[in-house]
Amino acid sequence: MGEEKLSVEEMKRRAEIPAKKAPGWHAFYRGKIETTLKCAVTDVSDFGIWYTPGVAAPCREIEADQSKVFDYTNKANTVAVVSDGSRVLGLGNIGPHAGLPVMEGKALLFKYLGGVGAFPIMLDTQDPEEIIQAVKWIAPAFGGVNLEDFANPKCFYILDRLREELDIPVWHDDQQGTASITLAGLINALKVVGKDINKITYCVIGTGSANVAFVRILLSAGVPAGNVIMVDSKGILHPGREDLEKNQDKNPYKWHYAQVTNAEHRTGDMADAIAGSDVLIAASKPGPGTIKQEWLQAMNKDAIAFIMANPTPEIWPWEAKEAGVRIVGTGRSDFPNQVNNSIGFPGIFRGTLDVFAKTITDEMAIAAAHAIAETAEKKGINDNYIVPTMMETEVFVNEAVAVGLKAIEQGIARRILTEDELRNEAETKIRHAQAETKILMDAGHIPPPPSD
Repeated sequence: MGEEKLSVEEMKRRAEIPAKKAPGWHAFYRGKIETTLKCAVTDVSDFGIWYTPGVAAPCREIEADQSKVFDYTNKANTVAVVSDGSRVLGLGNIGPHAGLPVMEGKALLFKYLGGVGAFPIMLDTQDPEEIIQAVKWIAPAFGGVNLEDFANPKCFYILDRLREELDIPVWHDDQQGTASITLAGLINALKVVGKDINKITYCVIGTGSANVAFVRILLSAGVPAGNVIMVDSKGILHPGREDLEKNQDKNPYKWHYAQVTNAEHRTGDMADAIAGSDVLIAASKPGPGTIKQEWLQAMNKDAIAFIMANPTPEIWPWEAKEAGVRIVGTGRSDFPNQVNNSIGFPGIFRGTLDVFAKTITDEMAIAAAHAIAETAEKKGINDNYIVPTMMETEVFVNEAVAVGLKAIEQGIARRILTEDELRNEAETKIRHAQAETKILMDAGHIPPPPSD
């Protein structure tokens, strides 16, 4: 679990590899996902059962009792990954066509890591009302909806409306997913440095969907709001920010947090907010150079910094270490401590779908965060290992169990399972998805990627 000792030059070289390989690999496969069968086809006569005329029988039963749709179709294990491409991975408003590779990647992670069937739905509109209506129109085919890469602040409005108006879980991964994994990483990082989550100062850089949701989850977990200092592009949020007050109808979330956070009523810019903080959470403008080394030098001893901008963090992790930060996390898999929502959403949706839950609550997200943290802690956490990696399958199983149990406890599950039943369901579905991929690779139906 220790950190491989590399020179700065080698770390820079490795950081450039994914972007260099990605175009060739994507073109080679012409995308990353496709639909496949889950039923047996032994003879041509089977088509009369799977399709007409036999399929009419389950259709009639569902018409009489809509809940049977979960028994007779794959609805309970199908998620729509919906985006308008208005804020994609730090790339900005690149639109629905350019955003499609990201949503295919999301669907890949859903399937391989969580055993969840997911499909990208790119919407050629950026109007919130049209987006809401489109999702409501397609909802009958899906057991859940994953909203992805919607611009701030409309992302909050879209999520709130759809959660109110649909009876399937609607989740905005840039909000709830990032918040869950960030809380998990924070829990373990604080254990490593020996600090109390409720008695330290937090600096939160960026007031987009990820950080607004993280602060909400953090406060729900019991952290005093006054201990948090938030920063947007114009400086620290505080009650005297007239621009936020004037704009509160358009973005009530920022104005709300300007009122309740920052007990010191601190003012100033990013550097002023970072000074004297114990924890830095940044999800802002991609770097490097967005955050300066000298700013980090003003943090408290044994500082923690999660620098999570995509595709490039606000400051390179080795630069943060050189500035004196003890524990550094990024959103990337090529550095230690990947604080990335890909460790959260596959397991969270797995547990949600297995109990046919009607929504995903903040309490379910917090339960997932603790399951993530506990999975890593059992293996032995340290400065360079505070959360599991995506290849540690047990983390997704543990999340699924914790989330499913919390949904049952909260009375929002349509299906009641025991802890052992939840674990067996998750293990079986995830193992099946990964074995299916391996079988296709071994048989040559999925060829190896092109060599450099």
